[in-house]
Amino acid sequence: MVPRYSRPQMTAIWSPANRFRIWFEIEALACEAMAQRGDIPAESAKTIREKGDVAMAAFSDADLARIDEIEAETRHDVIAFLTWLAEKVGPDSRFVHLGMTSSDVLDTCLSVQMTQAADLLLEDLDRVLAALKARAYEHRNTVTIGRSHAIHAEPTSFGLKIAGHYAEFARNRERLLQARKEIAVCAISGAVGTYAHIDPEIEEYVSDKLGLAVESVSTQVIPRDRHAAFFCTLGVIASGIERLAVEVRHLQRSEVREAEEFFHKGQKGSSAMPHKRNPVLSENLTGLARLIRSHVVPALENVALWHERDISHSAVERNICPDATIGLDFALMRLAGMMEKLVVYPEQMIANMESLGGVVHSGEVLLTLARAGISREDAYRIVQRNAMETWTKLNKPGFRTFRENLEADPEVAGRVSKEILDQAFDPAQHLRAVDRIFARIFD
Repeated sequence: MVPRYSRPQMTAIWSPANRFRIWFEIEALACEAMAQRGDIPAESAKTIREKGDVAMAAFSDADLARIDEIEAETRHDVIAFLTWLAEKVGPDSRFVHLGMTSSDVLDTCLSVQMTQAADLLLEDLDRVLAALKARAYEHRNTVTIGRSHAIHAEPTSFGLKIAGHYAEFARNRERLLQARKEIAVCAISGAVGTYAHIDPEIEEYVSDKLGLAVESVSTQVIPRDRHAAFFCTLGVIASGIERLAVEVRHLQRSEVREAEEFFHKGQKGSSAMPHKRNPVLSENLTGLARLIRSHVVPALENVALWHERDISHSAVERNICPDATIGLDFALMRLAGMMEKLVVYPEQMIANMESLGGVVHSGEVLLTLARAGISREDAYRIVQRNAMETWTKLNKPGFRTFRENLEADPEVAGRVSKEILDQAFDPAQHLRAVDRIFARIFD
């Protein structure tokens, strides 16, 4: 992911330095477990740990260059690292990587990195949820128009709209917790996963120290259905981000103006048109969501590896693992900040709701006429006729509001009192169940 859309906290997880630290930790833990079993000298395991810790603590660009130099010759990244480590550890390095294969290090390391990334994403989701909850309660009783097919439907609560997004992100948090659990596995099983040259106790020791579960059947690599599920979850979260971003983009349109992104002092909206206040944050989030979702299909295609293993997944994961997690981390933080500072215009919401002459109350009027003894079919015909009369003459000579058309209709006059019509046109009735819905969501 390009630096523009990267935060250092997530970028650091995918840095070479962090990767090599994890590689060493896996190798050192395996040596410790072997020493406990008597497979290698305890003093050698101690030397590997102590000298390796010193080397990793002092890891620099020069060390990275040295590993790259070795890999240029060996054409093998794990061997390059092990050769560099041997230069730091000395003769006892002969006990490093005994009975192990490269995938034991690579896949277990990837599990650690993905759990680290998931933990940061969970923190991000917590901030998003906190922002959405605060704004939902703030506008619990703010009346706005609900829309279906992007057309005015019936009144709703702006807080309820936000609460719906909160509920979605709460589900996404649960999905990410499950995805983290699924990916948090360790495989130290040797060539083709049979433990022919390394005892399963080594794997159990390493997994316990790293906070991972043991992969039940590794086949030399951790099965990629786990990774696919993880990236599918990231894709679903990205879709939730886009759904909220699209809502904000629509509400900020000049014709709507019900809410807008915070416009900072000194911010410029256009190089040519100084009046512009564009929804750049939500548009950016839409773009990032598309990018994150684009990593889902390659992750799914990685599941079908040949036999016990191949490396067709390797190049894919070297790209999508950092890019998807870095991109989602940035997007979640941007979304949280956008919602924390979102500017809301309740008066404009009311103005928009009433801009069609009151036809948005047609549903309640229909029920009111039915309760007055008119058949539902006749009531629908009466209401639609008067609503269309209002709609077609909107802002034209002879225009009358929906209420005025109803009161002048001989099929309505005398059958429904003014007080009952007042109730039918009262937006507050659409907020009756908001508290109960909030209790379901937040309690």
